[in-house]
Parts: sequence; C-alpha cells; structure tokens
Amino acid sequence: MIKPLTKSRFKTALECPNKLFYTSNKEYANNKSEDTFLQALAQGGFQVEALARLHYPNGIFINTEYDYGKAVQLTQEALQNDEIIIYEAAFQFEGLFIRADLLVKSGNQIKLIEVKAKSFDPSNENSFIGKQGGLVRDWKPYLFDLAFQKYVVQKVLPQQKVEVYFLMADKTKKATINGLNQLFRIPNKGNSRMDIIQKANSLEEIGTSVLSEISVDTIINDIIQDKYKYYDNLGFEDAITTFRKAYQEDLYLNWPTQFSACKNCEFKTTPKQEKEGMLSGFKHCFSKQLNWTEIEFNKPNAMQIWNYRGKNLMEENRLLMEDLTEEDCDIKPESERIAPSERQWIQVEKAVANDNTIFLEKEALKVEMDKWIFPLHFIDFETSTVALPFTAGRKPYEQVAFQFSHHQYNEEGSIEHKSEYLNSTAGEFPNFLFARALKKVLENDNGTIFKFATHENTIINAIITQLEESNEEDKDELIVFLKSISKSTKNQAKPWEGERNMVDLCKVIKDYYYNPYTKGSNSIKAVLPSSLQVSTYLKTKYSQPIGNIQLSSNNFPNSHIWLQIENEEVKSPYKTLPPLFDNLSNEELDYLIAEIDNIADGGAALTAYGKLQYVDMTQMERDKITQGLLKYCELDTLAMVMIYEHFRYDLI
Repeated sequence: MIKPLTKSRFKTALECPNKLFYTSNKEYANNKSEDTFLQALAQGGFQVEALARLHYPNGIFINTEYDYGKAVQLTQEALQNDEIIIYEAAFQFEGLFIRADLLVKSGNQIKLIEVKAKSFDPSNENSFIGKQGGLVRDWKPYLFDLAFQKYVVQKVLPQQKVEVYFLMADKTKKATINGLNQLFRIPNKGNSRMDIIQKANSLEEIGTSVLSEISVDTIINDIIQDKYKYYDNLGFEDAITTFRKAYQEDLYLNWPTQFSACKNCEFKTTPKQEKEGMLSGFKHCFSKQLNWTEIEFNKPNAMQIWNYRGKNLMEENRLLMEDLTEEDCDIKPESERIAPSERQWIQVEKAVANDNTIFLEKEALKVEMDKWIFPLHFIDFETSTVALPFTAGRKPYEQVAFQFSHHQYNEEGSIEHKSEYLNSTAGEFPNFLFARALKKVLENDNGTIFKFATHENTIINAIITQLEESNEEDKDELIVFLKSISKSTKNQAKPWEGERNMVDLCKVIKDYYYNPYTKGSNSIKAVLPSSLQVSTYLKTKYSQPIGNIQLSSNNFPNSHIWLQIENEEVKSPYKTLPPLFDNLSNEELDYLIAEIDNIADGGAALTAYGKLQYVDMTQMERDKITQGLLKYCELDTLAMVMIYEHFRYDLI
C-alpha cells in the first residue's frame, strides 16, 4: 500500500495544509508530540472506548495496529457476514485509510460509530450547529473527521447504506454504581487499546451507562456535499484530493499564513532543537511567503503580543512589532491599573527598544498590598476531569480535586510549607476529603489567601455544587467555609463573595506589573524565572540552601538550592525538578510502565494522576510518581511566594 492519507493526517491538514509537508519530513521539529496537556487529555479515553464496546458486545477486534494491509483484509473477511460488529474496522480506498471505532453491519445497513472521550448535552439543540447556522467551532474538526470516515467507507461499500453516529459521555446522565472508572484498567506492560482488564462484561452490570448515542448523519452528508466548508475556497472532495496528493508526493502546498494558526504552530524550533539540527516549519512558511530572513525572525513580532485580537496584520504584512502603532492596540486607559490594551502597547514599546526594565504601577500596587493580612497563604490545586465517574450519582467530566499545596508566609519573613494534600487512591472520589483538608489548614486565622489565575475559584465552586447535592453530614459547614474563601461563578443561582475571597496573584500582575522577560506571558512558568532574572533579592536568597533561609519543605532536603544560573540566565526552577526514576537499577527500570520521566507542568500532573488511577503498576513506581506530584505542587506555591517577595523587596 502506498503511503495513505489517514484520518489523523486529514485532520492535521484541516488545521493547516502546510503541516502535511512537515509531518512527512522528520527533520522538522514537531512540538505537539511533546505537549503534555494533549497527552493528559488522551488519558481515560481508553475507558470510554471499552464502555462503548459494552453497548455493542461480542464484536470482532481488528487488532493489527500498524499492518494496514492485514487490517483491511481482516475487515473485508468479517464483512462477509450479514450481521457483524467490528471494533477498529479498517478501510482503504485509493490512497485513503481509516479505522472506525465501532462498525455494525445488519444486512445492507452499516452503522459507523465514532466514540469520543468528550461530553455533550443531548438537550442542547445547538451542540453541533450554532444559532447562526454554522458548525460549532469546537466540534468542526471532529465532524470533518467523521465525514472523512463515511466518505471512505461509502466508497469501499457502495451498495451499503452508511449512517454515522457519535457515542459520547452524556452530561445529563449519572453513574448508578460506585467505582465505574475502575472497571476498565491497563495491566502491567499492557496496551491501552487492546489489553484492557475489563471487570464488567455487560451493561446490566453497571446499571445505566453514562454514554449516549447521537446521529449526526445529516450534518455529515451536508459536509460531504459542501454545505459546510472548512475553508471557503476548498470543497470536501477537493480537499481530500489535494491533501492526498500533497502527502503522498511530499509536496509543500504553500497555504497562506494565518495569524492565529501560525501563532500556535507546533512546527517551531527551540534553541536546543536548532542546535540538534532540527528545522522549523514556521520559518519555512514565512521565508517562502513573506520573504523573512534571519533578521526578521530575530525581531519581535505581533504574534508574541499578549492576547492580541486586533487588526489582521498578516494580510497587511505588518507583523513586526516595529511596524505597529498605538492605534493597532486601540489603547483604552484605565485609572490605577494597566489596561489590557495598555499592557499590549507596553510590551511592543519595550520589545522594540530592547528595554528589559520593569513597568510598574507602583502606588496602586502598594495600595493593593497594604490590604493583605498576615500570615499570607499561597495555595495551588491539581485537578482532573474524568470521563467515567468515581461514584454513583456523579456525572461524566465532573471536576476532581486530588491535590493541593499550601505555603504560609509569616510577617517576620519565615516561610513554611505548611501543608499539602494528595489523594492517589484508585477509584476514590477525593473532593470532599480535599475540602475538609483545605478547611483544616486555612480556618485557623484570617490571613489573606492567594491563588494564581481563576482555576482554584472554579474548582471550589464545583465542589460547593457537589456538596449541595450530597448527603455529607458536614456539608453545611464545608459550604460555609468554601464560600468564605471564594466568589460565585456565573453558573451559581445565588451570588456570593467571601470575606476572605482568594486574591488572584495573576490578576495583580496583569493590573500593576509588566516584566519584559516574560515576553507577554502571564503564566507562572514564565513569571517565576523572569522575576528571578531581575530580582537581586531573590538571587541572593535562593542561591543558598533552603535550610539556611527560613524556608521549610515537605519534599526537598535542607541542602536543596532553587536558583541555578546557566549561560548568565536564570534557569527556571521547573526545569530543575528531578527526574522521577533517578538512581534505579536496570532491573527496576525494566518494570516501569508509566512512561513519565518528569512532572514539571500541569499536563504531566494530569497524566500522572491518570496513570495512578487506571494503570496497574508496582508500589515502587506509584511511590515515585506520588513523590513527583508532591514536589511539583510544592514548587507551584513556592513560586507564588517568590513572586510576592519580588514585589515586597524589589518594587515597593
């Protein structure tokens, strides 16, 4: 079989047709393969697939993972039956190849079912088609993916009537048994698609399934017939023909660059990748289409501007920051804070002037900080949303809060890693235990509590709703506490704002502070090293062992030093977190199955938690992953402390 255009390659081409060229050429860096958040989203998807097969039991599994020819042959043999259910059915037509999650044949009827680890609300009439009549943006790639599958299957089986469906997690359904998500597990050294340990053999054993099936055949037919287009100038069959030819002949399609797509392009290179000889697809496109040279690539450009949603600078060929004016940012000043539009222009001015000095609304920041009450509490949550609920009464993709870290900053300057919580017990719904642990450590004083961004507040709101629907004996006092440290979201029927509503340190940064070393990012992963880079106080303090600087830790030895300098630049402390499996023997390494080297961001933490939930592994490996989670979360709250110290000792 010639190199086929698969459905995954078709979806890649829809994102940007030029990506087909880069996926075919391994010398181009591809950072999507290293995106830990994408990897985390994939965790638990195998459980939805396993549950979906209980909806259609006794099927034939076409389990040839990479042998496309054999998979097609076995599928055709199975289809000789008048009545048959096939898992992972394979079809090939004129250089196109797809696998279908579920295929049900009954006479001349073919039911093609795409199983998605996504949730939907069947009562929402606009789930897929928006109120304006177009495809809902978030669903558009999945609908075109399914259209591609139907197109191929119908070409292979022209005498059959093919109808297509989604089978997905239903937001309106609740689990009727405890431990639903523990009924499907990955064994030691197992394959997450084929070697599932399945502890239920029928839907009757699990009560009501949390999955529902919905027909999207009319929408898919409309896509194939070009009622809905992905690109205005490219019909569905034209897209297939164009993408197939480009992929098989290794052609660069020279598709026009687009601001948002190019901004998020995964085919950019890091300095390390460039040293290793990897090529940049981003540079290739801009060299071909905009005639950029290394001079332009080394200058700041508008795609780096924080939250920029202004003019289409790509069409005007004014992408370099030096070509922009104040009108491009549509500046709208606000009193006593940095307005978002002002922040964008500050970034532009400083980048063009190569000015790395901090911009500060000093008096306004001082007024804000004077409101804060000691001891200061810095908290960070690690959370997950799981497709299959932990306990009866829970819905798919409810928030699960499995970990927090808590640093306390005392008025005289001592810092305590005051407490931490981690629930890694497989199948245990942790949220109410989490809430009790949080209450226990924060209710003892009236000190100001800090979060970073809105996530913690969102999670607390979710737990409050879960408590309201629960029969927990202490739910009333837990709700009172949680409301005291939070603010209601728009989903709540009755609004509130607690007397100790958490201060958002990220918002404080956005309102009063701009550090050019962040390059516009307000992520704590960018703000922390940027603060260390400019702060004499932090450099002096954190270049010492933590045992010498009035800093306690639950997970690092007193000899640990947080500040490391590399090539005259501060190394991000997140990049210094130790590997999970250092100092293991070869025999011990042979038993590792988690495939996690390090936990240094939220995506890796999600993946680690998923592995602890679904994968059977040795206790040694569970312990190492648990230690990695504790170290990562501790650094998140220590990072907030360091940023606070930067404000207190360098700026005010």
